[in-house]
Amino acid sequence: MTTTRLERNVTYGILALFTVIALTPVIGILSTAFGSQSSLDTGFSLPKDGLHWRNFADAWSRGHFGTYLGNSVLVTAVVVAATTVLAILAAYAFGVMRFPGSTVLFHLFVIGLTLPQEALVVPLYFDLRYAELTDSYWALILPQTAQSLAFGVFWMRTYFRGSARAVIEAARIDGANTWTTLWRVLVPMGRPAISTMVVITFMWTWNEFLMALVMVSDEAHRTVPLGLAFFQGQHSSDAALLAAASVLIALPVVVVYVALQRRFIEGMLGGAVKE
Repeated sequence: MTTTRLERNVTYGILALFTVIALTPVIGILSTAFGSQSSLDTGFSLPKDGLHWRNFADAWSRGHFGTYLGNSVLVTAVVVAATTVLAILAAYAFGVMRFPGSTVLFHLFVIGLTLPQEALVVPLYFDLRYAELTDSYWALILPQTAQSLAFGVFWMRTYFRGSARAVIEAARIDGANTWTTLWRVLVPMGRPAISTMVVITFMWTWNEFLMALVMVSDEAHRTVPLGLAFFQGQHSSDAALLAAASVLIALPVVVVYVALQRRFIEGMLGGAVKE
């Protein structure tokens, strides 16, 4: 179906409008981050005395974001890796293999998508405290892995169920066992879907605040969102430092998304057309 020039212009106009709306807060944060620390101006005014790159260094050192960043990298890396491996294994079983109770077990995983985190965090805290795991990395890794696993299994099962049955049958005819079919055939074919799951899990884990606030009380195990909250309380009047700290925290998410954006979009589009 062909589109007229008017329809294309209207489409581009709508996209341009939403682009401006989406970029407006980003531009405001950046302009504030490069402003003078003594200035009370926030918004879109450019600094009259040049860009203050030192704001980022001051925010980094004053807020101890080096330690917090290391904690976030460790927690996020373990959660993403564990979720990816476990989700692939479970989704392959639910999507390709047939065994008694598979439907019931899969629905139990899906229930995890419907439970709000606020309803789970208090019982989780008491359970982890009883196991003496609070104020540790495990108190952040285990709950977030479990939460991400519900989405990961649901997402990857959709991919495995939509995979060409002829490819799986051909691999089995060639003598490939279940393990080989999964890791040598289906996983390489499913890189876009896996990349989408990795990006979403990374963003969820990196930006997690409530779990870190409840499970961690010592500074040694704080993640960057929690560190930013404490930094804001100490420098509530320093708009430039707060904006600079926000940019430092958001930068890793932007870098990961830009690096994987093509596969992320492919995975989203591929998941949208599969049943």
